[in-house]
Amino acid sequence: MKLTTLPLAVLNGWYLAAGVHAATNVTFVPLAPYFNNQAFGAYPGETSFDALNESYPDPSIIGINGTYTSTQTGIVYDFPGYRPSLPDNIICAGQTIAVPSEQYFSASMLVTSDLELSTVSGNVTYTYSDNSTWTSELRSLPWWAFLTINRGEIIFPYRYTSNDTNFNTSHIFEYTAALDPSKTLRSITLPVTTNVTTGRLHVFSVSLWRSPASSAQVQFVRPTQKWTERGNQVVEVTVNNQGSECIAGSGLTISLAMSGIRTIEPGHIKRLCPGDQKRVDIGVNGTANGTATIVLNSNNGGLSIQRQPYAHHLSLGLTEWTSDLASLSQHESPQWFDDAKFGIMIHWGPYSVPGWGNSTPWESYAEWFWWYTTHRIADKSDTYDYRLRTFGPDWNYDNGFPNFTASNFDPKAWVDLIEASGAKYFVLTTKHHDGFALFDTQNTTDRSALHYGPQRDLVGELFAAAATYHPTLKRGTYFSLPEWFNPDFGPYGFAQTSSPTSTSWPGIIARNPYTGLDEPYTGRIPVQDFIWDLMVPQMSILAHNYSTDIMWCDCGAANGTAPFAAEWFNAARAQNRQVTINSRCGVAEIADFDTPEYATFSSAQLRKWESNMGMDPYSYGYNRATAAGSYMNASTIVSDLVDMASKNGNFLLDVGPRADGTIVEAEERELRLAGTWIHAHAEAVFNTSYWFVMSEVQDSGVRFTQTDDAFYVLFLQDPGTGRVWVDAPLPVVEGDEVVVLRGGDDGDVGVSWEIADGGQGVVFNVPEDAWKEEQFCWVLKIKYLG
Repeated sequence: MKLTTLPLAVLNGWYLAAGVHAATNVTFVPLAPYFNNQAFGAYPGETSFDALNESYPDPSIIGINGTYTSTQTGIVYDFPGYRPSLPDNIICAGQTIAVPSEQYFSASMLVTSDLELSTVSGNVTYTYSDNSTWTSELRSLPWWAFLTINRGEIIFPYRYTSNDTNFNTSHIFEYTAALDPSKTLRSITLPVTTNVTTGRLHVFSVSLWRSPASSAQVQFVRPTQKWTERGNQVVEVTVNNQGSECIAGSGLTISLAMSGIRTIEPGHIKRLCPGDQKRVDIGVNGTANGTATIVLNSNNGGLSIQRQPYAHHLSLGLTEWTSDLASLSQHESPQWFDDAKFGIMIHWGPYSVPGWGNSTPWESYAEWFWWYTTHRIADKSDTYDYRLRTFGPDWNYDNGFPNFTASNFDPKAWVDLIEASGAKYFVLTTKHHDGFALFDTQNTTDRSALHYGPQRDLVGELFAAAATYHPTLKRGTYFSLPEWFNPDFGPYGFAQTSSPTSTSWPGIIARNPYTGLDEPYTGRIPVQDFIWDLMVPQMSILAHNYSTDIMWCDCGAANGTAPFAAEWFNAARAQNRQVTINSRCGVAEIADFDTPEYATFSSAQLRKWESNMGMDPYSYGYNRATAAGSYMNASTIVSDLVDMASKNGNFLLDVGPRADGTIVEAEERELRLAGTWIHAHAEAVFNTSYWFVMSEVQDSGVRFTQTDDAFYVLFLQDPGTGRVWVDAPLPVVEGDEVVVLRGGDDGDVGVSWEIADGGQGVVFNVPEDAWKEEQFCWVLKIKYLG
């Protein structure tokens, strides 16, 4: 990387070359003395990264030699790489690592966990020279997942098993924790994660961000392939405050200077207090390849702005997408998706006819009814006996098609309910693993709702209703890439693990579990190649004929996603539509956002994520065995939404309609009740970002969100009135206005505040009855006026 010295700016402008080499501000923590595991090998079986004698390949195969620079944060890491017969990473076992004593803004690590199906976490403790400590959660997804649903900061094209090469991607992830820049860091203590059964955390590198104290410092500049509503390319600028004073008042204006480029939409930071970081978007126009500079302007004469005369090459301009993974890896979730926070998922199909998944703790996904009845060894929900006693031995799954009637399906009522819930988008299951489609599949198959059951285009009707009655609702399509029992999928069939109870997509005709006869695969049109003659054409139909905003794939193993995505992204851009694709389409580099299932995180994640879960305790499709009182209630909906939004996540909440298209009464009631709160407090949830310093106050149920103009403190338990203490360095300054955010017609209630004794947090003096009739979540709003 070439570094070029630039002249410093005059007056109040500060120029920093975009993409500044972060090594100038990074301290590498020497880890070699602590290494106790070897992760990288040159051939199968050479090393034992995990308990199965598996390993990553030599990082030099993907061009990593000596150092690695994060594509998301600009942090530079001292990367160990392949060290024959020598350890190259740390299995976290409570080691205390000495660091060069200095003041640091943040700590970043390259980390992973070593068990396929387990996310592993533990607390890291940072100890300062005054013996005070700070604790942060270190968390990692698995280093590989069979269906390629993870996307790490570093992606390897394969891994070595004990005796072979497995061409499933493997990953290393990035973690960053905010530190107190006013204190001198002395050491870092890693968590204890040494159990091979539950998974271990491995740390490869630790970098500490340092700089001279200043209230405004650019850490990283990242061009994106997104564009603003006005059509300008989005460039993301990460700004730190490592000084001792808050950026307040008129704040900062951020622009980019480069020959051939115009900044049309400058970025703005109204409030940034010590130890905080914000990522700001600016909109630029033009195409150029050369030296770029970032300009920070402030009308606050007392603001300390760090000067950095370092620069490097930067390419700007929106480009055509190609099927090359390097091109597709630049795609990311659009701003509307990041802002939307709340979506409704709908699982509906012939599996809604039996509608059976038993009850907790024996509950299984009801939409898997057909698979479980034909895989008895994995059937904990007694689907085998339920099918026999309900339908008899001669009944086959496809015999349920006539009873999938949709006779009471009212698409307007559905989108009205989605809007009433407060959701900003929905994702309809257009085809599940049973291969039955709810849309017009044209000549790829007749196994659809247009030919059987309702004999209606259910996707088309719901999308049309949304466009007509609630046009701001974004529309998404869940799409299963494989089909369990379609024999055309046979060449690509797979089981997720080697266990006999493993979930599988065998690609063979199902066999009736009672008669032993083959079950029909009604409506199948034989094709020569499942991927290119059925899978990809159906994805293209959803993308173009139905104009989906979200391609929400599932179970992506063998796939044709790369050429599909390139064509779809280009077509959407030509229509000025920004679309998004999830992490389950079978190509790690294409994943715009992660998709944890029935799970959340304990800390904010830099990478965008969306947790999907059902209102049913453990089923997406309709389960008649679920008691009315067991469905998720409004209080849980609101608290889960607030929790996820505060951590850079979205909440995709599923409902499972009955076969006739009616919604379970308990689901509808609780959605509407939650929606009342969500609509009234929308500004604290939607169009917000997470707080870099901390996402929650542990054990107190307090969460935080922010916009450029305000900061929100959200209490998941009633905080009461009088003196309410929040143990966090909130970005509130003299002159700010604090109110109880009530929504509705009652109006907000003013609240006085003061810094707590010893400077530990903020005390709010909440008037009596200020929370009157508030429920589910109690919100304080800090209006930036100071």
